[in-house]
Amino acid sequence: MGRWDDWRARLGLGRSPGVRRRGPLREDLDPSLAQAWERLSAAAPYAPGTPLDEVELLALDLETTGLQPSRHEPLSFGLVPVRAGEVVLAGARHLPVRPRGDVGESATLHGLTDDRLATEPTVAEVLPEVMTAFLTDDGHRRVLLAHFAQVETTFLEDAGVRELGTWLDLQVVDTLEVERRLLGAQHSEMRPGAVRLHACRARHHLPRYRAHSALVDAVACGELFLAQTATLALRRKRALLLSDVLER
Repeated sequence: MGRWDDWRARLGLGRSPGVRRRGPLREDLDPSLAQAWERLSAAAPYAPGTPLDEVELLALDLETTGLQPSRHEPLSFGLVPVRAGEVVLAGARHLPVRPRGDVGESATLHGLTDDRLATEPTVAEVLPEVMTAFLTDDGHRRVLLAHFAQVETTFLEDAGVRELGTWLDLQVVDTLEVERRLLGAQHSEMRPGAVRLHACRARHHLPRYRAHSALVDAVACGELFLAQTATLALRRKRALLLSDVLER
């Protein structure tokens, strides 16, 4: 077990999930999926040297049936834009998803039962709205913001590959990694649970919210990011650039 897998185990998150291989774009795409993909793939990423105040991010959280995309499924997407030092609640969205299989024991964590999700749209039907949420008004592609972003990126990529045949690399800011940098500690030096979302928020004097709601956790991540970047800017005594927080 490597250092990162050991750290994941200490956090209670298991081993790194696998991701489906990317291929060519499917020819039988639903028009709404095809249009959303065309717009997303044409949008420009931000240059790493862009002032952070000029960058739009999209805080994303997923509730899933487990942590391996090859065996588990997303059950809900929580999305909220973050820009110019503000979590834009007017743009927040909660998108429940009807899985192909059963919810299983994961329902005890998030409360999303088979009955509750039975009439919700499928991942394929939700993906166009998710992709559209990454688009800014000026033609940029929002940066994905998440806490322990590997979960969101792997499930999102797997869903994209499954439904579209391919996916693209999104720019990512991980508030877990930002917090680790602020603490100046290596994985092996930190106590278990030290960088969970609620622990990071408490360290920045933010209130504790109810866990395992995709939208609530997305908002909580966005608020944490604003607190972290305020602290980081004070330490560096300058305005931040996207490269200061972008996942390496």
